[in-house]
Amino acid sequence: MEKKEKVLFMLINMNIGGTEKALLNMIAEMPREKFEITILLLEKYGGFLNSIPSDVNVQYFRGYDKIKKHLNSPLHLTAVEFLKKGRLIKTFIFALFYIISKLKKEKSIFFNYMLKDYPIEKDEYDTAIAYAGPMDFISYFIVHKTIAKRKIQWIHFDVTKIQFNKYFATRVYKHFSDIFIVSRTGKEKLAHILPSLSGKMSVYPNKISTKLVQSMAEAGIGFEDGFTGIRILTVGRLSEEKGQDLAIRVMEKLRSKEWNVRWYCIGDGSARKEYEHLINSLHLEKDFILLGAHINPYPFMKECDIYVQPSRHEGYCITLAEARCFHHPIISTDFTGASEQLKNAETSYIVDFNEKQMFDAVCRVINNNFISAPRKECSIK
Repeated sequence: MEKKEKVLFMLINMNIGGTEKALLNMIAEMPREKFEITILLLEKYGGFLNSIPSDVNVQYFRGYDKIKKHLNSPLHLTAVEFLKKGRLIKTFIFALFYIISKLKKEKSIFFNYMLKDYPIEKDEYDTAIAYAGPMDFISYFIVHKTIAKRKIQWIHFDVTKIQFNKYFATRVYKHFSDIFIVSRTGKEKLAHILPSLSGKMSVYPNKISTKLVQSMAEAGIGFEDGFTGIRILTVGRLSEEKGQDLAIRVMEKLRSKEWNVRWYCIGDGSARKEYEHLINSLHLEKDFILLGAHINPYPFMKECDIYVQPSRHEGYCITLAEARCFHHPIISTDFTGASEQLKNAETSYIVDFNEKQMFDAVCRVINNNFISAPRKECSIK
């Protein structure tokens, strides 16, 4: 019998998000007779935990709960906290790391200190993958705390739109065999920042199974509110980068034209209260509906009339790829990778992150009879 290849994927948790969904799609396509798959999580958390196939080995970094606070807090504030508690040695250590990290402009030495009591993972792998994208701690862990013949850094984000530390990446990424980026534009941006590592970089788009997406759409339940007008749908974590605030303001303009339209958002996140306040302030409680997180959003994708992706930035937007499975009109902002999935045409539009442009695109889709729901004619202004 041929020996299976042992593959390790490491990420933060299994929250309901595009990166986690991309991982599930990938491992679903990996033949088990060829691969033995392990997922290493920092946290036992997330709505997709139960979606991990039973034949995949799931492990947890058991020391993360003890160091999470220090990893996620500014070093100088942690030093002040220890000072207030009278812990002078800890105060000195964290103050020293703060100074060193400022001088070196990255935190490798701090990660080394935080992991000094944690041995290298005992299991050996053929391939170990820092899958969470540019989260420095996971990259450092894969490089220094795992044993593997091949180590891969996987980038799921637009590195120009997040806090990407090129000094850390230059120091740590050189230890990876390969650096995968999920879009061509994303690769170009990363190569511009890290030209010395461009030879390690290649494009590896997120994969989805159209057959699986469509079968899940048939198996689940979609809209249940009895609305008979035009349904617009957006799927994504409620956060600034996903741009639902733009969608809310566009909905206000649509309502001012007296359209029989309702906008739905699937997802949850840190910006929910902010968006609820914005919805209430614009009196859109009946027009812009936050449906919360759904493990299976596909029945809603199937039943909507227009799909809109209003993100400020993405790496390769997997929800956009999934929405394409249902052949509805799609409107997307011009984030990294959008033009690799859509082409401006009669039933799809790529627009700037701009309220008027998105409103105009919605008007064009509806006025040009690309949907069959009842509607009221609107002029573009």
